[in-house]
Amino acid sequence: MVTLADIYQQYGPAYEAAFGDQLLPSHRQAIRAIGQCRTAALGGHVYLCDTCEQTQYSYHSCRNRHCPQCQGDKAAQWLARQEEMLLPTPYFMLTFTLPAELRPFARSHQRLFYNLLFRASAEATQQLAQNPRFLGGDIGLVGVLHTWGRDLAYHPHVHYLVPAGAWDGQVWRWRRTRRFFLPVKALSLLFRAKVRDALRQTDLWGQIPPAVWPKPWVVHCKRVGSGQRALRYLAPYIFRVAITNRRIVSLNHDPAGGLPTVTFRFRPSGSRHWRLCTVAVLEFIRRFLQHVLPKGFVKVRYYGLFSPGQRARLRQVIAWLRPTPSPPKQEQPEETVPPAPTIWLRRCPLCGLPLRPVHSLPKPLPVSSSWLPP
Repeated sequence: MVTLADIYQQYGPAYEAAFGDQLLPSHRQAIRAIGQCRTAALGGHVYLCDTCEQTQYSYHSCRNRHCPQCQGDKAAQWLARQEEMLLPTPYFMLTFTLPAELRPFARSHQRLFYNLLFRASAEATQQLAQNPRFLGGDIGLVGVLHTWGRDLAYHPHVHYLVPAGAWDGQVWRWRRTRRFFLPVKALSLLFRAKVRDALRQTDLWGQIPPAVWPKPWVVHCKRVGSGQRALRYLAPYIFRVAITNRRIVSLNHDPAGGLPTVTFRFRPSGSRHWRLCTVAVLEFIRRFLQHVLPKGFVKVRYYGLFSPGQRARLRQVIAWLRPTPSPPKQEQPEETVPPAPTIWLRRCPLCGLPLRPVHSLPKPLPVSSSWLPP
């Protein structure tokens, strides 16, 4: 099976040679980290089976958040941490999308536009929710940045999980909403206005095409069921990378000696059938790299009731929505023995017995200008 690491190991240096002067530091780091992941270039450990004398090498992961091999169980860990903030209400999913005219600017100024996309969409939603005509209270939002389409096209947008209601602190009650959350037409107008006002304060304002402002902007809202179901829906968006290894079909080499092509599968929006897309290998790398986030950028953000500074109010809302029942009377508490901690052991692939660690493998010293593993 062809993996993303295989492609980056073989053709990452060619991409750097072709576009080295245009590469962002985060893109260069992603190329090298994914290409070296779980190889001898990052060091590791050696294990030995005392029964069948089999030796097993375990190399370190790169831990890059854009590597498909390093994001396996993080979604489940994040999901477990969100349980304490879960409200026992239905949830809505809000999606804010940048129009096509602004996407080239967003690709070149990612940190500026991604922060602006978060700030403008969250402020617009909170401002409209405060209006007594709609909700008239404080809402909570969990936002996740998503930049790719199903065919790896550049399509920056933000998903928000929002409980179906708002907290009115003046009368100490939760204002419920069921079939309708907020009017998306009014929300899109307010979102567009906030983006426009923010861009006026930047040096890019003179380059923005005027045709982007009269056109309607896309804001979508739909029900996504209960809070638990909504969190399970959102969790993969947080740690999913632009493409997984399972979607890469083949690396097709050119008989004439030119650069090969990459074939991957994708499922168009609204369709249940998979399609194949074949692009040149350097184009495939370019499509993937445009979804690499700037270093240190936070792609999951909390607003309103879910923000870190509002946890006391959030506990009040949870207590109002889900009163704690009185515990049943017990004559004598039963003694419980805490379960023994689970110890994970690496086992031999032949006999199944535990392997014994022998020694560590340090990172090899660089012997040339190439970053590829030996």
